[in-house]
Amino acid sequence: MTGVVPSPNIWNTPRTYEIENRGVDPGGVLEAAMREIRPWAGSVVLDVGCGTGFHLPRFAAEAASVIGVEPHPPLVAAATRRVASLSNVSVRPGVAQRLPVADASVDVVHARWAYFFGPGCEPGLAEIRRVLRRGGAAFVIDNDASRSTFGAWFRRSLPSYDPAAVEEFWARQGWSRRSLDMGWAFGSRADFESVVRIEFAPELAEAILREHPGSSVDYAVNLFWLSL
Repeated sequence: MTGVVPSPNIWNTPRTYEIENRGVDPGGVLEAAMREIRPWAGSVVLDVGCGTGFHLPRFAAEAASVIGVEPHPPLVAAATRRVASLSNVSVRPGVAQRLPVADASVDVVHARWAYFFGPGCEPGLAEIRRVLRRGGAAFVIDNDASRSTFGAWFRRSLPSYDPAAVEEFWARQGWSRRSLDMGWAFGSRADFESVVRIEFAPELAEAILREHPGSSVDYAVNLFWLSL
């Protein structure tokens, strides 16, 4: 599939990424912020880069219908298995730059750490505008690298990353931003270590694990959103 941006974590280690999904945002900060902006009860929801479909059942509990889009065939298969018993959910192979969804057919778009990292993602942003209905909203969740312990790890991993430039990019595209404090919290040190090792290069991961005790960390994220 052309235009695919391979994921450095979930593509190769979906079982560990499942642990990560369960440990992200234990207080539900992200969901509460999205609901405040645009609830999805009775709506059509599109999850871009849905991976193994972790978030699809959560949306399906209230939405009229949910569409998951994912480019990686093994993850498409895993997501399809996950929602097999949910009649209001479908999973489609596709990329953010060419969403397999009709014009003005979606009320809420959700993308979490999937493709939309700033400059270069303009084709995907144009697709979001194409598929959103009037009155709809799109949410993109990404790291806030300007603060938090995890943000410092992220900057060490990508020293060329410029948080201010990324925020300026989103503002130029007409999106709003809210910086939120969520966190990672895992049931064991072993789970924490396994997730750190899929998120960072080996040398940095081991340095982080030597420096940081316990099984949780403070983590700031940006919630970018567009309302039509």
